[in-house]
Amino acid sequence: MAVPTTPAAPAPPSSDALLGLFPPGTTTAPDGGLRIGGCHVAELAARHGTPALLIDEGALRDRAGRYADGLAARRPDSMVAFASKAFPCTAVYRLLAEEGLGVDVAGGGELALALAAGTDPAKVIVHGNAKSESYLRAAVEAGVGLVVIDNFDDIDRLEHLMAEAHGPGRREQPVLVRVTPDVRPDTHEAVSTGQRGSKFGLLLPQAREAVARLRGSTRLRLDGLHVHIGSQILDTEPFVRAVAAVAGLGRFPVYDLGGGLGARYTYDDRPPTVEAYLDALTGAADELLPAGARVIVEPGRSMVAETGVSLYRVVTVKRSGGETFVAVDGGMGDNLEVSLYGQRFEATVATRVQAPADGPPGERCRVVGRHCESGDVLSTGVLLQDPRPGDLIAVPATGAYTYSLANNYNAARRPPVVFCRDGRSRPVVRRETYADLMRRDLP
Repeated sequence: MAVPTTPAAPAPPSSDALLGLFPPGTTTAPDGGLRIGGCHVAELAARHGTPALLIDEGALRDRAGRYADGLAARRPDSMVAFASKAFPCTAVYRLLAEEGLGVDVAGGGELALALAAGTDPAKVIVHGNAKSESYLRAAVEAGVGLVVIDNFDDIDRLEHLMAEAHGPGRREQPVLVRVTPDVRPDTHEAVSTGQRGSKFGLLLPQAREAVARLRGSTRLRLDGLHVHIGSQILDTEPFVRAVAAVAGLGRFPVYDLGGGLGARYTYDDRPPTVEAYLDALTGAADELLPAGARVIVEPGRSMVAETGVSLYRVVTVKRSGGETFVAVDGGMGDNLEVSLYGQRFEATVATRVQAPADGPPGERCRVVGRHCESGDVLSTGVLLQDPRPGDLIAVPATGAYTYSLANNYNAARRPPVVFCRDGRSRPVVRRETYADLMRRDLP
């Protein structure tokens, strides 16, 4: 079988274009190295090791503010809830709670982390298509603000738990009904959730039935509707269609319009800005929903993706079959998005970002991981400046889902999470040890 060769390189991107994929405020030092949150990558690698997930703390706080302030300016009675499955890290929960955001959780572990980080339970929204009784009990006992009803079994379990917890008392759990609007956005099938056939939510006829049942409940208080159509969506039009779909179910005091705005991973990606996204959602809400209704949005990927950078060390460089393979000390153990969704990432030699004025733009390379799997590829066709063993490689836009999906394939130790701000760095999650890998073993 012939080995495929790398296609001819297009015109190389400028260093400004490359920096545009990194957290806002990322710069290059005089020696050509990246500075993330004011911290030089070489110093970060020396202090924290590689691979490591670096988070620009200032950029994350700014992003949270753009969402919260932007939504409040457009719709005063509103709330931004971070879709925490994108980055369920205690330090991230704590930071966003400090910025006044709520949180949506999709399991008992995320609920426990959010509460441990100091999130106000009244600002917690509980999700899941298969909520266990123990998960719902923990939510009820914590006093969460909203539980999203995904199916009729949720209603049965919640009514039972409320009766068990409060006896003849009249305390009610506020709930929303998740509606499947039959809207399919242009995104990967695995992260499309609003179409007919999705495992999430209730189609319109079933949603009407759930609404009628909840209105007769003495234990559950129906506050409104929830809709979410997917992730990594690069067009605002599907969001508007989803609002129109739920508007036909009646008038409610609360409408949770979900999340799903895409992030910029590559030079070619052009997601709407936070402001354009909020304009589209609130414009549709102003036109189609009750004037006094509360609007909630749940950004996840678009909150954290572009604030994160993965830092690796080159282990080997191999030129074979017309390709240059640059193998690093991480891979699909710390970034599973490539293998799962075919997501493309860019990359650069972190200490030689700019091409020399009189030299070539770089060598077109395939950046691969250290795991025993042919699919362990981090990026293909990226231009790297004279890559060699020992170099640092930076991959931008890794703040979403890389931490969530990190794993121990080949008994790899999951990497640390390091916050960077104003030239200082601090680990908020330590690197796993070999002892950690054996901690759950029984004699």
